[in-house]
Amino acid sequence: MTGPVVYHGEGPVWYSGWGGLRFVDMLAGDVMSLGKDGSLERRHVGKVAAAVRPRRDGGAVIGVARGFALEDPDGTVTALPQLWSEAGVRMNEGGCDPHGRFYCGSMAYDQSPGAASLYRLAPDGSVAVVLTQVTVSNGLEWSPDGARAYYNDTATGTISVFDYDRTGGLTNRRTFAELPGGGRPDGLTVDAEGGVWTAVSNGGAVYRYGPDGVLEEKLPVPASKVTACTFGGEHLDELFITTSQENVDSREDPLAGSLFRADAGVSGLPVRLFAG
Repeated sequence: MTGPVVYHGEGPVWYSGWGGLRFVDMLAGDVMSLGKDGSLERRHVGKVAAAVRPRRDGGAVIGVARGFALEDPDGTVTALPQLWSEAGVRMNEGGCDPHGRFYCGSMAYDQSPGAASLYRLAPDGSVAVVLTQVTVSNGLEWSPDGARAYYNDTATGTISVFDYDRTGGLTNRRTFAELPGGGRPDGLTVDAEGGVWTAVSNGGAVYRYGPDGVLEEKLPVPASKVTACTFGGEHLDELFITTSQENVDSREDPLAGSLFRADAGVSGLPVRLFAG
């Protein structure tokens, strides 16, 4: 769909309220917006732009280097208080739950085991630690009925599933699927049939698992480091896929850092909004 346009593409999100697709060039600290004509707009929001989701009343919530930031409808970005001081740890990926709370998880730059956590930002601005002893916090999305949440800690090589309700949050963690061949799960999304699509960061592909955890499809991507995917387009039936140039030899992988689009054969779910 594009040539190499970012260094480390991540976190694609489709929302008609802001005109279509946004994603991040994470380590550049930029939010990317895809125009209807295929043009790209780049906007700098901080040292790191880890994840972005639309706010219910306009603007966006953003995971930044060591915490969260809020974008107002006029584009003004205000950073919230930092959650930690350790420079070797940064935010990495996130998403919103069915009740309008935004989650973003961290990772150590050197991927030290257990150095990271998953945080939850409530609409009132309060922050809770949801998970600890995480290594590379990545994709997080809920089932169509909101009763389950799927989550990737990339280093585990597995997709986890939790039970979810508003009061208890994420509970009863168990393995939903183990990626074959040492695959490393990255960003993920869920379709309207309950299928779970995960980027495989060392596999040049996106995998679709059925609601029962059975691997049903391997969608090849012409770049080796596939980072995340989401549904978009007018009918939410196109899969947008981000890729990365980080630790990739561009001579051998000339499309690394490109944004791709594929016909998914199934529709996705509307993005969940942050209520703050």
